[in-house]
Amino acid sequence: MTSLLPGSSSAFSQARYDARHRRPLVLVAVLGGAAAALATLLVCLALGVVGWFLADAGAHGAPRDGLRVGALGWLLAHGSGLHVQGVAVTVVPLGLTALAAWSVWQLGHRVGDSVSGHGPDAERIADGERDWTVATATLCFTAGYAAVAIVTLRLAATPETAPSLARVLLWSMLLCLTFGLAAIAIGSGRAAIWAALLPPSARAAGATCLRVLGAYLAVAAVAFAAALVVDFGTAINVMSRLHTGAGDAAVYTALTATVVPNATLFSASYLLGPGFAVGAGTLVSPTLVQIGALPMFPLLAALPDNGPTPAWTAYLVGLAPVVAALAAARSQRRNPTLRWEEGALRGCAGGVLAGVLLGILAAVSGGAVGPGRMRVLGPESLDVMVHAITAFGIGGLVGGVLMTWWQRRAAKRASLDSVG
Repeated sequence: MTSLLPGSSSAFSQARYDARHRRPLVLVAVLGGAAAALATLLVCLALGVVGWFLADAGAHGAPRDGLRVGALGWLLAHGSGLHVQGVAVTVVPLGLTALAAWSVWQLGHRVGDSVSGHGPDAERIADGERDWTVATATLCFTAGYAAVAIVTLRLAATPETAPSLARVLLWSMLLCLTFGLAAIAIGSGRAAIWAALLPPSARAAGATCLRVLGAYLAVAAVAFAAALVVDFGTAINVMSRLHTGAGDAAVYTALTATVVPNATLFSASYLLGPGFAVGAGTLVSPTLVQIGALPMFPLLAALPDNGPTPAWTAYLVGLAPVVAALAAARSQRRNPTLRWEEGALRGCAGGVLAGVLLGILAAVSGGAVGPGRMRVLGPESLDVMVHAITAFGIGGLVGGVLMTWWQRRAAKRASLDSVG
């Protein structure tokens, strides 16, 4: 099976005799997981201290209060939730979560490279011997990451804030078992072997999925930015009414930036049609905007006006299939095929998978941000997933078929030119 990868045998043999790639697996993986957690935790702690100082030049409280706030922010990025004056806040700042995922990816890749010489070589794997290197390293990596999370929660939590340890551990495991596992597999060279065992259509569908999801989120981000720019004066007015000084404004702006990915996912849900809620009993969608009184938060300036929507906004739901079709066609351009069924399968399967992933992202983008109505914020993930699967699946199918037609046409023309 590994003969599908030219040179893989020699690469594995070289790694086995390279001491740099045969470091103690358990020790390296545990330390790598702890380092991945500490990398973003230290950033949050530093920002907490800087924010404490900028807020009032250190006139109130002590540096340890800034450290506690930074640690709680890090825990909040791992789904802990917390209570502020008795009010539950469960929204995850996905900007910080994305930073944590990037750290896990980078350190996981280094761990994978360091332990790549462990386990059976390519010939023994081809003979059917099981290779537990990636699984063992991932579990140890997760243990190191979780240990830092537990210690952080024990030191930073108070009876008043009450962050959830179970949710922190769950999010830590999800980060390590997705980004960490993939990075370790790639860094150790195992991912290349596993990918060779997959059908080409499956690999092409995975590439289409990522391209469709990335393209649509980029469009959603542009739409959100455009809406905010159009009503930027309202956002400035909100900041002025908060009566913040320069230091407070800088801290508030940094905190606002951590939820920009959440706002992008709200925008994605809006463009699909289901929309999202900004409080219980509210809805923001292309066909209806029904909202009440809102808290003073600058990003809310991007919301459309309350009441009936213009007729043209209903056509925004057509963006999703168009983006999916273009993304699927571009993906297939890099991996051409002349078979109709394969082109259709790549586009449709990739689009459906992208819709599932968008639904999952929508599920973690919302939560509670305050008392009363504000306990409900964000899109309805199941509705988003259904709409995304439909729109991306149809768009991907159309894009795959059209690109297959174009590639067949180009191949036929090239054949006629060569004969002539």
